[in-house]
Amino acid sequence: MLKTLVQKAYDHEEEQYLDLIRSLLEEGSLEKGRNGDTICNIGSAMYFSLENQRIPILTTKKVAMKTCLKELLWFIRGKTNNQLLKEQNVHIWDLNGTKEFLESRGLPYEADDLGPVYGHQWRHFNASYSTCHENYDNCGVDQLQKVLDDLKNPETRSSRRHVISAWNPCQIDKMALPPCHVLFQFHVTRGNKLSCTLYQRSGDVGLGVPFNIMSYAAFTILVANHCDLEPHEFIYYLGNTHIYADHKEALEEQITRSPHAFPTMTMKTKRDNINDYELDDFEIHDYVYHAPIKMKMSQ
Repeated sequence: MLKTLVQKAYDHEEEQYLDLIRSLLEEGSLEKGRNGDTICNIGSAMYFSLENQRIPILTTKKVAMKTCLKELLWFIRGKTNNQLLKEQNVHIWDLNGTKEFLESRGLPYEADDLGPVYGHQWRHFNASYSTCHENYDNCGVDQLQKVLDDLKNPETRSSRRHVISAWNPCQIDKMALPPCHVLFQFHVTRGNKLSCTLYQRSGDVGLGVPFNIMSYAAFTILVANHCDLEPHEFIYYLGNTHIYADHKEALEEQITRSPHAFPTMTMKTKRDNINDYELDDFEIHDYVYHAPIKMKMSQ
């Protein structure tokens, strides 16, 4: 079963991801999903070191690094307007931001208003939501800023309460999509080593999971830099772990490839406000990868 993956030793940490694909292809059950047939199994964990400036960006296919970081910064700033991503040539949310899709969810928003999704919950948890154009400053609970303040404080740094939840049952039906990566927790050990654990209720192994690995690893490195800590580890837990049936052939190709060494990432600057970081503040070195693999995103 997938749970045995955590017990194996790997020469390269990317092999965890490739083994996840193999396990699904060999052991997964065929299931009818909301948006297509899947090969599914339940429960997986992967462990990635962030020591020595390493960042786990998959190398057995090209990962769109800038797209990933632009979405992360959009989350951090509490934004929910897909038009802001489109203006940066990021199209992850386009299918779920159409007027037709929003109406299918019974939502009254204009096109590209995604409702109180990730960023709203991170920065304005449970604040009453009207539109993506509203100013929500000082509304709801700013979970991210509370965690950052506590990580900066030596007296609270080692707390086990550095938890941020995107899953808000009170507002699920107001979101274009319920969150997949629902809860994450920062941990400080050995005085200054920062780790992050993520629980994801639903993982699209072909398209979503590679982005999530990079995004939360980069987020941990960013937070470590912002709070004068050292990045240590990213641990990734998945609940419903699945491959879409139309991704099967592409992933069968990917597992034949041998991983390259992971790249490194540094932050060029430390800013006073977490909202002020820009794409150019992330510096990624020595990213060597195999050719891109095309897969269709399921709506």
